[in-house]
Amino acid sequence: MKNRVVITGLGIYSCLGKTLDEVRDSLYSGKSGIIFDPARKEMGFRSALTAAIEVPNLKGILSRNQRVYMPEQALYAYVATCEALANAKLDSDYIEQHEVGILYGNDSSADAVVKSVDTMRDKKDTTLVGSGAIFQSMNSTVTMNLACIFKLKGMNLTISGACASGSHAIGLGALLIRSGLQDCIVCGGAQEVNPFSIGSFDGISAFSVRENEPTKASRPFDRDRDGLVPGGGAATVIIESYESAVRRGAPIIAEVCGYGFSSNGDHISVPNVDGPARSLQMAINDAGIDIREIGYINAHATSTPVGDRNEAKAISRVFGDYKPEVTSTKSMTGHEMWMAGASEVVYSILMMKNNFIAPNLNFENPDEDSIHLNISGNRVEKHFDTFLSNSFGFGGTNSTLIIKNL
Repeated sequence: MKNRVVITGLGIYSCLGKTLDEVRDSLYSGKSGIIFDPARKEMGFRSALTAAIEVPNLKGILSRNQRVYMPEQALYAYVATCEALANAKLDSDYIEQHEVGILYGNDSSADAVVKSVDTMRDKKDTTLVGSGAIFQSMNSTVTMNLACIFKLKGMNLTISGACASGSHAIGLGALLIRSGLQDCIVCGGAQEVNPFSIGSFDGISAFSVRENEPTKASRPFDRDRDGLVPGGGAATVIIESYESAVRRGAPIIAEVCGYGFSSNGDHISVPNVDGPARSLQMAINDAGIDIREIGYINAHATSTPVGDRNEAKAISRVFGDYKPEVTSTKSMTGHEMWMAGASEVVYSILMMKNNFIAPNLNFENPDEDSIHLNISGNRVEKHFDTFLSNSFGFGGTNSTLIIKNL
């Protein structure tokens, strides 16, 4: 018998809001968090579009010694994790007495690296880089900081899987809990939003240039999409064994009932159809459910021509004649990259708990592949108890999660 894996806490810090309630309201109203950033244009960016995120000020909340080790994305992750721990009723006494782990998705810390290199080149003195630089610049910066701040004693590992990082963190955490190696894990994903972190994406023309209409730039599955919009923030999902949750009287929100994964084994940046389709099918098989139980699909769809097209084909291949609602919340948030796999689970749970599906903004004209999916550009009032969430990343890494209401 495998341990059941349940979700007991959620936390979010995104362009849609700084709390679960704010984000729920933004999803319901179809509010976009995308803006035009003049500073990026001054830096020579082809596209100055970005999600709008305020970096939290944690002065007075964390000590200076703690803050100096934390880059931008770790600050987001701290705020999201505080909300998730409170949501899950996980206090410091419980954490002190139990081995609570952390698996968090993060695949860059560009701003910290740039600042360190600039100091070394300008001052010709490495001692001026500062004591916090090494901890800010490592990909594992989020897990090392949060594990120390919250005094977590279990699994401590960063999942670096491109834009599937946050999803893989939840999926791999579920495997650890199923196997009995951990009872409770803080999972999630974090993404820095500063220009340095995504300048190279802009350099390969990955971003939409619909700058005169920022809120209409991200248009997943729409025929006239011209690229993605970068976003970020952090999302935390507390997962634990069903027995652990019941034993401590935790609120049980949902169940992680399926995890699928695959590698395309193909091009480093261009996705195919076979890899995503295998990830979808593996998650469905793992969950042991009929596809008609899945009431909603939160697609990876980032608003790129090839990516959206191939995901639509993969969904059609797996689901055949059954057509559940499909949307991409990236139409509102832009592509939250390393965070997206975790945040989209949070977004979908908020929708599931409140009986609606947020609109796929800017879906005006389907293309030859998306026309076969059930996509709505308007909010859908609907009760559903099971959803599937896709996350795909560079290098052909794919992750699919199936979550069930409890």
